[in-house]
Formats: sequence, structure tokens, C-alpha cells
Amino acid sequence: MIRVRFAPSPTGYLHIGGLRTALYNYLFAKQHNGQLILRIEDTDRTRLVDGAVENLISTLAWSGIEFDEGPHKTGAFGPYTQSERLSIYRKHTIDLINNGYAYPCFYPQSRLDTIKEKNIPSDIVAEYDKRYRDLDASEAIERMNNENNVIRLKVPSTGIISINDKIRGKIEFDLSLIQDQIIIKSDGFPTYHLASVIDDHLMNISHVIRGEEWVASLPKHALLYQSFGWEMPEFVHLPLLLNKDKSKLSKRQGDVAVEDYIANGYLKEALINYVSLLGWHGSDNKEIYNSDELIKSFSIDRIKSSGAIFDVKKLNWFNHQYIKNSNSESLKIIIDKSLPDTWNITLPMINLLKDSVDTINEFKHHLESFCQYKPVQINIDDSMFSSSIYTFLNLLKDSLVDSDEILSEDFKLLVNKIKSDNDISGNIWKPIRIAVTGHEHGPDISTYIEIIGNEQCVDRIESFLNLNVH
Repeated sequence: MIRVRFAPSPTGYLHIGGLRTALYNYLFAKQHNGQLILRIEDTDRTRLVDGAVENLISTLAWSGIEFDEGPHKTGAFGPYTQSERLSIYRKHTIDLINNGYAYPCFYPQSRLDTIKEKNIPSDIVAEYDKRYRDLDASEAIERMNNENNVIRLKVPSTGIISINDKIRGKIEFDLSLIQDQIIIKSDGFPTYHLASVIDDHLMNISHVIRGEEWVASLPKHALLYQSFGWEMPEFVHLPLLLNKDKSKLSKRQGDVAVEDYIANGYLKEALINYVSLLGWHGSDNKEIYNSDELIKSFSIDRIKSSGAIFDVKKLNWFNHQYIKNSNSESLKIIIDKSLPDTWNITLPMINLLKDSVDTINEFKHHLESFCQYKPVQINIDDSMFSSSIYTFLNLLKDSLVDSDEILSEDFKLLVNKIKSDNDISGNIWKPIRIAVTGHEHGPDISTYIEIIGNEQCVDRIESFLNLNVH
């Protein structure tokens, strides 16, 4: 049976790269009627962030990625938080020591610090690290109970280890270049390497789908599997996510936290669709996929090995497509949640705006002009607002007072008639928009005025003119 896991560390927000890893695991599991496990890897106690676990779970829930087991969903292989599994790691570590595959190192931290400060070459450090390598297992275990120590894996001094990756093929590592890695730290907590291998085995993980940054750790993990006598899972290492300049995606060049994109008004369907294409493409090469289509189309074989560029402009295009094609009633429910209760949003407003915005926050910007109009004060030297423009606005106001509720097409005819009858030239539409909405840009102004109605339009033009008397 296919069993995969997403195993984040609770060190902060959910990164876009983490979302992609979780998504690919989810799609792979769903496609094969398998199971997806959420595991919290919190063994690095120095980097823990309060509330990070809750944030991770809530963000993943928002994305629509569902887990079959995890800290929030009891299963048969728990606990699913590594800090609650310390006795399991210790038991297996003792087995490694007794079987000659690991050893405790009693090298004092002060000496390690001295070596680090003096920049003594790494091969000398490695040689020292092997001082306790051949200590009798029973003696070593007895000393462990009385002396500070770390536990190291015995790495063969020679040889080549070969591991297959589903994306990169066969990868070989020279064991002579690998030090005796620490698997249990001095605080009693396991390193990532030990904990992830033990947990993946005990949780029956069939495929490890994770980021490319873990390729360098493959030989350590393979040696652990060999030492325990366990069969390795299939490995799939996803390409890096890159900025447009090909540097690794980071906070320095823009938002990288999923919660930032939620706050900025991106729909989960659009974000998931776009993220799914960061390193993968379907056989049909189309761009818009719903969740069922993604599950049906996803294939590890179509994941590229090269880095994928995260382009916010492309994400905006995806979000625009989803907004434009969304049901207006559904959009209104989403939009209403982010607006003051006093704003009376109508479906005609949504229909008018949805073809021209990229995010829910842009909706909010334009809806503000419907619900909280503020007249704009124009610089006296602004050439757009000549005296003839103010004349036109006065004439338009008077015409609307005397008219029935006007439709958008009739409004266009009215504007052209006033211009023609009064020999008014130049661009009149932008000044109308500024006067009526308070903004230079926005949706079709004729439809906008049809929505707000004659009376409100007249009031707004009056307010604008009163503020800009010349």
C-alpha cells in the first residue's frame, strides 16, 4: 500500500515550498488510493516557535490537503510528534550500539569548541570523532548512563553507496568523505536523520517525497537502513523553488509564507493549481486544473529535476482566472468575511468587478469606492480638469437629477450628447471616474453608475464639485 508523509518542523510559517511538498504527497496518495500522514519533526528544540504546529495544521486545512493520520487525527502508528517518541529512538539506538553500528562519543563540548575556533581541518575532527568507535558495547552503554555523550553512526571508511531517486536516477556517494554522523544529540534528542528513518520505517512509509536539499543526506539515511536491516522506501527529491533571478526562493525577494498569500486575497484553488505546476506538468500541457483533475493527471515521472521559478505575476493570472470564472454568490461569501459589517455589498457589484481584479484584496479596494466614497481634491494646475470639465460635470449632474434611473448604455449616450451640445472636447471619462468613485482606475464607469443609481451619483458629483470650486 502507498503511504507517504509530510513532515514539517514547527519553526514558523508554512513555506510555499512546503505547501508544494505536501501537495505532491497528497496527489500521489490520492491517485493510488494510499494514505497521507502528517508528522511533526520537532527534535531541534532550539528552533521551535510557539503556535507553529497549530498554524501549520490550520494552513494545510485551508489548502484542502487532507491527512489520514497525524497529531490532529489519531491513527495506528502514533504518536505523530517526534518529541513524544524519544523512548522509541533510544531503544533502536541501543540496538545499533549492541550490533556494532553506532557508538557513544564522550568528547567534551569544550574540546569541540576549541577545534572549531582554531579551524582545525575537518579530517582531524573526523579522526578524533572516532576515538570511541571501537569501545566495547557493554562498557559504552554503562558509561552512557554516567557521562555526557552523543551517539554516532559508524560510517565505513571506504566504499561507494548507491541510491536510486525517482527523479534523478542512480546517485552515488563516496563513504570516505562522510564523517561518523551524530544520531543522538547531547540533550537526548535524535537528529533528523535517525528520527526520520525510524519513523518512516515504523509508519510503513513507501515513498519519501521531499525537497532537494535532503539529497546530501541520502547516504546517511541509506546507511541507517542498512544498519537496521530494513528495506528502504522509494525516494523522490523535488527541485528547488527559485526567484526570477534563479536564486533560492526566500523572504528577501517577496512573500514565501502561505499565510501571506491567504491574507493578500488569493483563492486556495488558484494557489494550489499554480503550486502544482512548479516543477510538474501534465501530459496535456494545460494550465487550469481542478482538484480531481490534478489527482488524475499527477505523475512523479513528469516532475522535472531542474529548479522551478515562482512568479507572482503568473500566480496573479491564475487567481484572476479563478475569480473571473467563480460563481458570484460564492465570491460574495468569501469577500463578505473580509469586509466591515456596514458595507452593503450586492451581486451586481461583484459581477462588475470580477473580470478586472486579480485578488480578493483588489475587490476590497474597489468596493470601498461603493461603500465609503470620499471626494478627491484636485490640484489647481491639473490639466485634466479644465474649466470645461467642471462645466460638463455640472451639466451631467443636472441631467441626472431630471432623469429616470439610467442604464449603462443610456449613460454613455447622455455623456456624448452633453459633450456635443456644449462643444466640450477631450477625454471626459477619466474625470467622471475620479469624480464619482474617487479613483483613477477601475471597472466600466457606466455600469458603475447604473449600480449606484442617479441619486447617489448626483450626490457624489456635488461633493466633488464643492471640494473643487474654482
